[in-house]
Amino acid sequence: MKKTSFHIDRETRAGIGFLAPLLLCLIGLILVPVAGTIATSVFRDVPYLPKTFIGAANYVSLLNDPAFWRSLMFTLLFVLVSVPLETVFGLGIALVLNQVFAGRGMLRAAVLIPWAVPAAVSGRIFELIYNYSYGAANRMLALLHMEPANWLGSASGAFLGVVAADAWKTTPFAAIILLAGLSAIPEDLYRQARVDRAGTFQRFFRITLPLLRPVLIVTLLFRTVDALRVFDILYVLTGGGPGGATTSLSLFGYRYFSAGDFGYASAATVILFGIAFLLSLVYLKLGGFSREIR
Repeated sequence: MKKTSFHIDRETRAGIGFLAPLLLCLIGLILVPVAGTIATSVFRDVPYLPKTFIGAANYVSLLNDPAFWRSLMFTLLFVLVSVPLETVFGLGIALVLNQVFAGRGMLRAAVLIPWAVPAAVSGRIFELIYNYSYGAANRMLALLHMEPANWLGSASGAFLGVVAADAWKTTPFAAIILLAGLSAIPEDLYRQARVDRAGTFQRFFRITLPLLRPVLIVTLLFRTVDALRVFDILYVLTGGGPGGATTSLSLFGYRYFSAGDFGYASAATVILFGIAFLLSLVYLKLGGFSREIR
């Protein structure tokens, strides 16, 4: 029986060598922690007690926990409201920044400032804005001869306040990604459309949106995953209140990690990871990236 030899050419070996550090980083920083979290989620892992395998008991407890369902509903609603809002505003800003005008470079740099501010700092900024006694929001109401509002004192007010704070910080991120997509659209297409007497809206819906679709999908994917794991701005701005109304899944899991119930917190984290993974697959399917990968 003739033996077949497995030979890798020099170019392939070089490619593997270049990719090896990246693969090692992915394995060490992503796959190993994810696998460890999944493994911890099937154990009862609390201080001063032996670590015990309990199978799916943590997941069953989560499904019967009203606080978990409340945090899940808040997280999904937050994604549903904030991501489209930030994408639409980001697209509007990108369309403006894509035009040629004096000072465009300075304006592009200035737009990035909110995104560069740490989330904890921006949360503190909006906490001061919403302050009942001396906040800028109530000062504006006073100028309009309106009564001051307790912006973060109700569930609906706190939700809208958190969405506004998150939109202020992350809309520039969406704008920069979409601006890169707009810059890649050939200007000749717009010139030809003007020759054909296509109006502004016709050019937008017939040229800009179709050619920007892959970049839009990528923007939505990045923002959705980021919004699903929202934590720091909630921790600083509302602390999950009032009455747990703004507790995200990340904040929910953090509280159990802080309390030492690592198995229960890991189970909540695995569910969050599963939701993000499934939504990522949906976005990749909508963008047609799955066909390109195959």
